[in-house]
Amino acid sequence: MWKKYQTHVFLHLIIFIWGFTGILGKLIHLEAFVLVWFRLLIAFLSLGLYLVFFKKIQIIKSKKDFYLTVFTGILALVHWLTFYKSIQLSTASLGILCLSTATIHITWMQPLLLKKKFSWIEFLMALFIIYGIYFVSNDFSATEYEALFYGLFSALCASGFNVLNEKLVQNISSGTLTFYELLSGFLVLTTILVFQNKMNLSIFDMSWGDFYWLLFLGIVCTSLAFLFTIDIIKKLGSYTVSLSINMEPVYTIILAVILLNEHTLLNTSFYIGAVFIIIIVFANAIIKNYQRKKNEKILQKPD
Repeated sequence: MWKKYQTHVFLHLIIFIWGFTGILGKLIHLEAFVLVWFRLLIAFLSLGLYLVFFKKIQIIKSKKDFYLTVFTGILALVHWLTFYKSIQLSTASLGILCLSTATIHITWMQPLLLKKKFSWIEFLMALFIIYGIYFVSNDFSATEYEALFYGLFSALCASGFNVLNEKLVQNISSGTLTFYELLSGFLVLTTILVFQNKMNLSIFDMSWGDFYWLLFLGIVCTSLAFLFTIDIIKKLGSYTVSLSINMEPVYTIILAVILLNEHTLLNTSFYIGAVFIIIIVFANAIIKNYQRKKNEKILQKPD
């Protein structure tokens, strides 16, 4: 029995770890730019060592794919910067909930960039999510609206990152693609910090607690989680993994309540809106599952 379900359990453990990344935005006492710089540094070094040791790293030969990979890495950088900025201005719950709005942008990005058919059902779901965000943001302060803006912009960047990766992974291995994206983001952010005169020894001035959390964020939450996810996708399939990832906001909000006492900072309307958004996200996944099975039956029908 255990062997049958251990991969599913392991998948949810990884999603739980991903949910913890939002909590770390509160636990690590570094500004967003410095926090993300260390995450990128630790992640690309640890992933790079793995790829070199097992001889899995490749050179991206196509200039078009290379430039698109660099751009996608910059999108990932902006996504993380705005995500942690949102969390630091408000709560981890708000930051992760904003990422649920990525569905809105994917509905128009996929037809535009991947030439996929426009889905009116997905567009309708996206409109429902907008309503949920409106409900969540009821009675927000000016600072919380600023956090909401950063969170929603982070979701926009995450959508672009995911859609472009779906295109790039057809020509480039997942490990190589992620390594170059992390490296691109790291080099761009390093350049920004140099121009801001922040690239000096003071950047390493942190507590041991922050240092250990950064190692956990860079190695466990980024590099290892990525590598294990690839193995799980091979066993369970990408659809099962994508469906399960919908639990990430749930895990993050539960962790935020337990570890950060965020239930004392958020009102009832926030949780009503959060539940509404999560229901819409799951409904979208169920509808996609129904459509996928329907299409498979059509393809299996004899001529």
